[in-house]
Amino acid sequence: MRVQVAIIGAGPAGLLLGQLLHNAGIDAIILEQRSQEYVLGRIRAGLLEQGTVDLLRSAGVGARLDREGLWHEGVEFSILGKRFRIDLEKLAGKNVVIYGQTEVTKDLMDAREKAGAKIVYEAEDVAVSGFDSSSPVVSYKKNGKEISISCDFIAGCDGFHGVCRQSIPENAIRTFERLYQFGWLGVLSDTPPVSEELIYVHHDRGFALCTMRSRTRSRLYLQVPLSEEVGDWPDARFWDELKRRLDPQTAAKLVTGPSIEKSIAALRSFVAEPMRFGRLFLAGDAAHIVPPTGAKGLNLAVSDVYYLSDGLIAFYKNKSNAGLDSYSSRALARVWKAERFSWWMTRLLHQFPDEGPFNRRMQEAELEYLASSKAAQTSLAENYVGLPY
Repeated sequence: MRVQVAIIGAGPAGLLLGQLLHNAGIDAIILEQRSQEYVLGRIRAGLLEQGTVDLLRSAGVGARLDREGLWHEGVEFSILGKRFRIDLEKLAGKNVVIYGQTEVTKDLMDAREKAGAKIVYEAEDVAVSGFDSSSPVVSYKKNGKEISISCDFIAGCDGFHGVCRQSIPENAIRTFERLYQFGWLGVLSDTPPVSEELIYVHHDRGFALCTMRSRTRSRLYLQVPLSEEVGDWPDARFWDELKRRLDPQTAAKLVTGPSIEKSIAALRSFVAEPMRFGRLFLAGDAAHIVPPTGAKGLNLAVSDVYYLSDGLIAFYKNKSNAGLDSYSSRALARVWKAERFSWWMTRLLHQFPDEGPFNRRMQEAELEYLASSKAAQTSLAENYVGLPY
């Protein structure tokens, strides 16, 4: 088999890249290790920047998002029991929208199926080779049969543990990583959101976040030690602890109920440089991870796809290498700014038990400054809604 572009991974990054290339008349195949049902079952992020929404619309998959997405003009913070609001629209001139990553993935899957474009689920033993030459090859197994695909380019959208980054020689790549000593315990429940906008909570007992997936479904998080396990947190304990961390007015409004899904996720900052290796390009989690505090993971993957699709389309339409040659530097410039913001938000709002009283006082001063300074709030708003592509 031969295609122009082989895309590894059918998460939002791979699917969106495939949709944009299909719309441009570029022949691409998507290979995914997991089943379609498994991919749709993953619980992931739910906050989209304006730039992400605009790109989904331009790809032709924004209709349901526009009908069902929840637009937010601001975001709230609860600092040791006192709440204040940052007006994103007023300070940054943009909004964000709540629309679950699962819904984005479903919309992209439906569009690809409708177009009859090539996609293979449950592709086993995927391997990439020859990307340091002009003739890359992707191989995989399906139903016991070995299949080889020759292509012009490979897009590695296969996540942090995917084969693409692992196939790059160690001396050709540099990685940067920060691991955090706590995780997020997340609960999904069919209960009405406690607030119309997100509430980020800084409390002596630890960080908390109240967000939502719809007007009837809540997504809630607690900072917990990495030593904790999901089994340690029955629903009653989770709701009780969340109430302790919320301000009294919000705690009184909280509606509790059985959890639909419950998990603990470790927090990590990670970047791999560069994001291009010959004719192999990394995008999304394959190249970078951010702690979820700044809501940048999915949005960064989308901006990678914007740059990469731009470069690939220019290559095929205009015989220009400029976009592909600049892909890594353009993407990384935005990645590092988002890494900084996500690290800053994480530092600002969480408890760090191993740090001394000086750092604690610095955190308190930063929080007080944010609560009282229009300049500080403007900086947060500009980064939160998403920096320009």
